[in-house]
Amino acid sequence: MAGPLQGIRVIDVTTNVSGPSLTMILADLGAEVIKIEKPDIGDDSRMMGPLWKGEGVYYLNINRNKRSIVINIRSEEGKKLVYDFVKDADVFVENFRFGKAEKMGFGYQDLQEINPALIYCSLSAYGQEGIKRYKPGYDAIVQADTGIMGINGSEDEGVARVAVSILDQGSAMWGAIGIISALYHRLKTGEGQKVETSLYETGIFWMGYHMLAYMATGEEPVKLGSNHASFAPYGAYETADNPVMIGVSNNSLFEKVCKVIGKEEWIEDKRFKTNLDRVKNRKELNHLIEKILKTKRSEYWITKFEETGVPSSMIQPVSAIMTNEQTESINMLTEIQHRKINDLKIPRLPFQLSKTSLEIKKAPPLLGEDTEAILKERGVNQETIDELIEKGIIQKND
Repeated sequence: MAGPLQGIRVIDVTTNVSGPSLTMILADLGAEVIKIEKPDIGDDSRMMGPLWKGEGVYYLNINRNKRSIVINIRSEEGKKLVYDFVKDADVFVENFRFGKAEKMGFGYQDLQEINPALIYCSLSAYGQEGIKRYKPGYDAIVQADTGIMGINGSEDEGVARVAVSILDQGSAMWGAIGIISALYHRLKTGEGQKVETSLYETGIFWMGYHMLAYMATGEEPVKLGSNHASFAPYGAYETADNPVMIGVSNNSLFEKVCKVIGKEEWIEDKRFKTNLDRVKNRKELNHLIEKILKTKRSEYWITKFEETGVPSSMIQPVSAIMTNEQTESINMLTEIQHRKINDLKIPRLPFQLSKTSLEIKKAPPLLGEDTEAILKERGVNQETIDELIEKGIIQKND
C-alpha cells in the first residue's frame, strides 16, 4: 500500500530534534523527504550520544524513510541546487534561528517567488514575533520558560526537566498537522502558504490546564511528583518490593480500591467521600494507602487491581518495555536493515490507517548516502557531479 502522502516532495534543511521529527512524520506518511545536510558533520544529531556503530541514537530514531544529500548551502552553487529542488517541491521545512533563513536566501518570500504553490514550514524556538524570537532555545530551555519545569517533579526534590523531548517532538506534531492542513487547502485552491510553529507555543498549549487553574484560583500550581492535581488517590505507591502506579478519577474507582485493600469504611469517611475531599486530604490518604500496600508484593496488588478494574501498572524500566508483550502485540517496534547496525528496531508512528501504509521502509541514511542518485534523477551529469565534489559543494557516501 502507498502512504497517504505519496507523491509529495519535501525539502528538509532541519537539524537536531524538532525539525527532523517533523519531517520523519511526513516521511512515514509516504512523502519523499530529501534531507539536505552540512558537509562533513551533517545533521547535528548524528553525533548526539550514545553512538551506535558511529551513528547517534537521536539521529537513528527520527530520520528513517529519508534520503540524505550533502550540499554546502552557504555557497552560491549550493544555493542554486536548493533553488532547483524548490521549483517542483511541495514542502520546505526549516528550523533555523529566527532570521537566519532570510539571511541565507531561504526565507518564505524568497522561495515563494520560485514556487508560489510551496508549503513553507518554519519551526522555531519562540515563534516569529516578540522579544524572544531571536533567542536560541533547546527543549529544556523552553520547558523552563513555559512553566513545565517549574511544576515537574516532586515537592521535596530539586528542579528536573521532563526526560523526553516533549517540546521538540510536540512542536514537530503541530508542524506536521499544519503542513497537512496547508496541503489540503492547496488541493482546493492551488495556493501555497507559510506554516509556523514553535517550542514555546507548544509548551504554552501543554500548560493550558494549569494556567486556567491559576486563573480560577489565583494559586500557583505545585509540584506533585506522580500525583495528579485534580484526582486522588492518583500516583506511585511503594509496595513490599517495587512501586506501582494507581489512577483513580471517580468515586466508583475509589470504592474498588477500598475493597481491594480492605478499607471499605473509607467509602463513607468524610475525609475521602468525594474526589474534592480526597484531593484536600491527599497526603493523609496516600500515607494510609501506602502503609497497606507495603505489606505485600507489587505483583499481588497489580493482579487484584486489574481484576477489579482499577487503572494500575508496574513502573516499567526501558529494558522491560522493549520485550513487553503489549509492545510486541501491537508491533510498536519495527526492525529495519541498516548498513552498519544489526538488529536495529525503531518505534513506528503511534497510529495506524486501515487503507494506507505507514511503513518504515528505509533505514536512517548515512551522511550523503543519496547525494549522487538524487542529482542524477534531476538531470545532473556525472562530470558536473564530480566537479561539485571536487569543489566541496557536495559530498557522497559510498
